[in-house]
Amino acid sequence: MSHPRTTPAARTESTQDTPSARTRTGEPAPDTTSTRPSLTDLRHHLTTHLDPPARTWLDHALDEAAAHPGLHGPISVWELRLAEAGRRCGPAHADAARVLILDAARAGTDALTRVYFQGTADERRAVLHSLPHLVSGPGALPLIEDALRTNDTRLLSAAVGPYAARHLTAHAWRHAVLKCLFTGVPVDRVADLPLRAAGDGELARMLADYAAERTAAGRSVPEDLHRVLDLTESVTPAPGTDHPHGKES
Repeated sequence: MSHPRTTPAARTESTQDTPSARTRTGEPAPDTTSTRPSLTDLRHHLTTHLDPPARTWLDHALDEAAAHPGLHGPISVWELRLAEAGRRCGPAHADAARVLILDAARAGTDALTRVYFQGTADERRAVLHSLPHLVSGPGALPLIEDALRTNDTRLLSAAVGPYAARHLTAHAWRHAVLKCLFTGVPVDRVADLPLRAAGDGELARMLADYAAERTAAGRSVPEDLHRVLDLTESVTPAPGTDHPHGKES
């Protein structure tokens, strides 16, 4: 059965790319549309790759979430489906299935926050992946900030996606990049890294300090550090203009 829901996907995809979106520093948000698959892409992938029983289960879960959106009592029916997604769709497809269920349930910041703090690590990761699709403003930043305090590399990888690229302050974003280097999360996971790192002298200073600390301790410097350092030197803002993400005052 092919699920008929397409309007919510189109709605949520458009919110993440609105020209009026701003970072917390008040600057225009970077374009993150090319860094992660759209909801339509996720649905097509699952339709193509799930076996018939899993597709049937997902269709039912999406219909159910669309019919009973939002929060209902201690636990909503769609929250139960989030918990089942790994078993029903398999670990390789569970993240995508959960993101689609969250979209179908029209989960806002309150619902996403409840799922994040009450759910498993897998459900938390799905919430983080859903943020650029479901939340257009900075209201869900506490979830990103919580994930960045962990040492769970799968959560960290999800946390540095397009939502973080759009809304983290320059200071917080720089520390997120360093956290990736500390924990071994590939910097390729950091959405809009070339754009945000370009010409960022403060990030370059932090990277140099970190490299010096590791060298002094007789430890190797991650290759990714050199990649990011090269990016900080890739653009020199023209005189009289501000870099889009600024320097710390």
